[in-house]
Amino acid sequence: MRRATKLDKARWLVVYSTDLIYALGLLGLVQLYTLRTHGVPDLLIAGAAALVVLVVVVAMRGFRLAVRGAPRPTGLLVVAGVATLLLAVFPILPTIPIWPAMLAPWLRKRTVWLVAAGSVVLVQALITVAGGFEPAALLLQALLTCALVAGVPVNLWLWRIIREAHEGQEARAMLAVSEERLRFARDLNDLLGQSLTGIAARAAGAEELLRADPEAAGREMFEVRDLARQSLREVRATVQSYRALDLDEVLASVRAVLEAADVRCAVDCDADALPPETRTLLAAVVREGTTNVLKHSKAEHCTITIKEGILEMTNDGVTGPVGDHAPDGLGGLAQRVRGAGGTLVAGPTSDGGYALRMVMPV
Repeated sequence: MRRATKLDKARWLVVYSTDLIYALGLLGLVQLYTLRTHGVPDLLIAGAAALVVLVVVVAMRGFRLAVRGAPRPTGLLVVAGVATLLLAVFPILPTIPIWPAMLAPWLRKRTVWLVAAGSVVLVQALITVAGGFEPAALLLQALLTCALVAGVPVNLWLWRIIREAHEGQEARAMLAVSEERLRFARDLNDLLGQSLTGIAARAAGAEELLRADPEAAGREMFEVRDLARQSLREVRATVQSYRALDLDEVLASVRAVLEAADVRCAVDCDADALPPETRTLLAAVVREGTTNVLKHSKAEHCTITIKEGILEMTNDGVTGPVGDHAPDGLGGLAQRVRGAGGTLVAGPTSDGGYALRMVMPV
């Protein structure tokens, strides 16, 4: 089962609070009970009660469609409108304002308020014709109409703000990852650009010398070979560790990326006494662990602790079975750590989280 995200919880809060607003329409059942005590036939009361429940349920369904960004549900609006018109005969004051509120997500604000005002005028006209003007009925209907017609659009507006904020956080996280990739690409371009330019120049010189002085051309090709080997070593060093990774910079970058992705991150690092090679290896493991948190989990909390050469990185976002470590990810890093005399293990925990532990000799 997929774990609920913060966006899911925010959506539930908005939807259920709107359901409470629409539930005010169920007060019409109380009014129907009062009418029953005044001699209205039970059959009419039962039919009106069914219409009250229908209007409330349809309104709740319509708001859920609005939250999802679905097209306007014309059929639901028509059904609710007909039911509301029938309830106006009694009239059921708590339920009638629901229909104008249902229109709020789909029509312009001015149109919705005109419909709401028209419903108040129509119902009050029926009440006045049937038994005379009642100020209490007018006040009750006006208050309920204003509460529903204003409350539903506010909740929908709040949901849109929450969703845009969430999308902005995801964009910030993606941007941070993209900036890190661009930085690596610039480093690799600077390194290979200079090396390959030198190799091309030496190879061109050897080609020109080949006929006139084969021995000089051969010496030049040996230089080309040495340059190629040196470039290969530099590329491998760059790919493995982004040259010399700074642990403090990586930790700061990791925290920023995780918090941009709405993952609360706590860092406790005491690694000043460690040798540079160990700090670089720790930085590479932290960075790869962070990538896994962002790509393979729905974490809300992440803790990174580095003390006495021991790295512990935990998060609470495991959402499914965990496979083998990729050779170009934690699998490859585990081999590098073993080559440096340390150990690297990672896997799910009993409480539904994930833990990465690296131990290096001090």
